[in-house]
This record gives sequence, structure tokens and C-alpha cells, in this order.
Amino acid sequence: MIIKSNTNPEFHTTERGYITELLNNSENKDLSLAKARVVTGATSQLHSLKVDEIYYILEGTGIIEIDGEKTELSKGDVAQINKGSSQRITNTGDTDLEILCICSPRFTIECYSIWNEANRIEAIHH
Repeated sequence: MIIKSNTNPEFHTTERGYITELLNNSENKDLSLAKARVVTGATSQLHSLKVDEIYYILEGTGIIEIDGEKTELSKGDVAQINKGSSQRITNTGDTDLEILCICSPRFTIECYSIWNEANRIEAIHH
């Protein structure tokens, strides 16, 4: 399967960022691949997934928070986020923070849960 780069447009999410789905279809249940973009100064919504996720930082700098622990990330860094972990990322740089996101098994909206600041699940999308 070949997917051309202009196939899936970038879209804004309620998570306070932008996503381009690169590979996410029911034919490949093992993983999904997306590019996330967080603008300067923005912080993504605190959330968790019911799948494992890996971030690879393509461009920019930021601070990722996983289960309350904060770590600085920059181009070339990798973050492994275990399913069920609360997570968010803040762009601390002067340019957009671009992240390659790999989910296993593949991401579906049913996997996504929003958290409030007290680290409790607020809502589960369906």
C-alpha cells in the first residue's frame, strides 16, 4: 500500500493541536501513524489513550508530561507513553512543535479520554 503525502489534510483538534493522519485504517489494526503539530506556547489537552503511543520529535522543543512527570524534548527525541497514562505536551520553542505519533494497536476515537486537572477522567469520546 502506498499513501501519497497529499491524501489526508491536516485538521484542528479539540486537543489544542493539529493532526495529519498518515496511516490509520481498519486494514492495519496493529498500528497507526500521524503527524501532530502544536503551535508556539500551546499545551495539548490532558488526556490518555487505551493504546500505547510513541512520540518522535520531528521539529521544535517542548515539555511532555506523562503521569505528572515533566521532561524536556527536542528534535530527534523519543517518548514512549504507555496506554492509560495521562499525557500532554507544551510547545516551549519559537517554532511549531512537530511530532510523529505511532499508536499500537491503531488509534481510534474510542481510545481517547479527556482528563481534568485533578487527573480524573472527565469524558470518553465515542
